[in-house]
Amino acid sequence: MKRRLYFDYLYKQVTLTTVRRATVLMGPRRVGKTVMLYQVVQQLIASGVPARKICFLSVDAPIYNNIALEELMHLAKRALNDNTNEDFYFIFDEIQYLKNWEEHLKSLVDLYTNIRFVVSGSAAAALKLKSNESGAGRFSDFMLPPLTFQEYLHLKDLTYLLTPQQYEWGSHTFTLDIANDWDKLNDHFLAYINFGGYPEVIFNDEIQKDPGRFIRSDIIDKVLLRDLPSLYGIRDVQELNSLFNVIAYNSGNEFNLESLAQESGVDKATIRKYIEYLEAAFLIKILYPVGINTKRFQRDSRFKIYLTNPSMRCALFAPISYNDDHFGQMVENAIVAQWLHRGNMPLHFAAWTGGEVDLVMVNPKQKPAFMVEVKWSNQFVNNPGKLKSLLKYCAENKSKIAWITSIDKTHHTVFNGIELCFIPAATYCYAVGKNSFTNKMMLFNS
Repeated sequence: MKRRLYFDYLYKQVTLTTVRRATVLMGPRRVGKTVMLYQVVQQLIASGVPARKICFLSVDAPIYNNIALEELMHLAKRALNDNTNEDFYFIFDEIQYLKNWEEHLKSLVDLYTNIRFVVSGSAAAALKLKSNESGAGRFSDFMLPPLTFQEYLHLKDLTYLLTPQQYEWGSHTFTLDIANDWDKLNDHFLAYINFGGYPEVIFNDEIQKDPGRFIRSDIIDKVLLRDLPSLYGIRDVQELNSLFNVIAYNSGNEFNLESLAQESGVDKATIRKYIEYLEAAFLIKILYPVGINTKRFQRDSRFKIYLTNPSMRCALFAPISYNDDHFGQMVENAIVAQWLHRGNMPLHFAAWTGGEVDLVMVNPKQKPAFMVEVKWSNQFVNNPGKLKSLLKYCAENKSKIAWITSIDKTHHTVFNGIELCFIPAATYCYAVGKNSFTNKMMLFNS
C-alpha cells in the first residue's frame, strides 16, 4: 500500500537516537497502524539494518497471553541466537492486550538503552491515558488519525485534480487549491465522506458495496462491544451501542443530555460517562458553544457531537448522496474531522437566541480568530444578505472577514463592511486537512 503522509515523521521518531524513548503509535482501528509498522520495517532493512535485528510481535496473539514484554524480548533473541543488545528494534503491535503494558515498557526503556522500542494499539483511550501517566520522559506518543481528504487524494493519486491559485481578496492574499473539474472533485469528496476514512476501504470496491460488513463489524462493533467494555468495565453494551447509533445518525446536530437520554433510552448520568469514553476512544468529538460575544457559557448544557470519521455513519446506516437531507451535516462533519488532526484546539460553534455560526476558532483573548459558515449551496454567493446570523456575529465582534463554503463557487465580496470569502466545501476540506498536517509536522519537528 502507498505510504500515508505521516510515514516519514513516524520513521524519524522511531529511528531518533538522541532521545531515549519508546514510540507509542496510537489511533482508531483500521487507519493503517500495522501497515505503517510493516513499512517501517521495510525502510529499516532498506537503510541497512539487518533483518535479524528487527523483531515484530503481535501481542494480541493468544500464545503471548500473560507473557511480559521483557520475556517476549528474550524469547525472540534466543530464537535468533543473539545475546547482544546493540541496534535492535522491537515492535509490539496491539500492546493494549498486555496488562500493565506501560510499566513493562518503561522498565525496558530504562534497562536496554541501545534498543529501540515501538508499540502500537487501537484502544487509544487507554494508551493515551497510561502513556501520559506512567511514561513521562520515556514514551513519545504518535497519533495516527483517520485519513484526511488530502490523504485520500494523495493515496488515490488524484492530487492532479487541484491546482494552486493565488487570490488577493481585500487586504488578504490567499493561495487556494482550485479544482480543474468540480464535478469530479465533488464526486470524490462524496466518496470520502462515505468511505474515505480508512485506507483499505478506498481501494476495495467490494467493501464499498457493503461497508457495514467491514466497518461496522470490524471497527465499530469491536470498539463498542469489546474494547470499551473491557477497558472501562461497561456491562450493558447495548446501551452504549444505542447511544452511539443516535449520535452517528445525528452527527453535527446540537444535543443536550435530556434529548440524548430521550432518543437513546440511556439515563443522563450514564450518558456522561459514555460520551467521555467515546471521545477518549477517538470515535467522537464534542464542540461546546460560545455566545454571540464569544464567551463560553458557565454551564455546558448544550453541545454538538461529531464523528471523528464521517464514513462511520455510512457504515451504520447507508451511503449518503448529494440529495440526502443529512448531506449538509456530513459536509460539516468532514470539515470538523480535518481540524481534529491539529489535536487540542479552541474550536467551538456560536449560538444565541435566534442565531448560530457553525465553526468559530477562539483566541486566548476570547475573541474569534476566524469563523466559518458551512453550506452546501451556491445561493449565498449572490445573496450574502441571507447570512444573517454570520453577519450579526461578525458585527457584534467587530470581525472584518468570514468564510462560507459553497458547492463549486469561489468568490469574494464585501457586505456591510465585512469581507465574505466563498470557497467550495471540497476545497476548504482539503485546505484544512493540508494545513493541519503541515502545522502538526512543524510542531513535531520543532
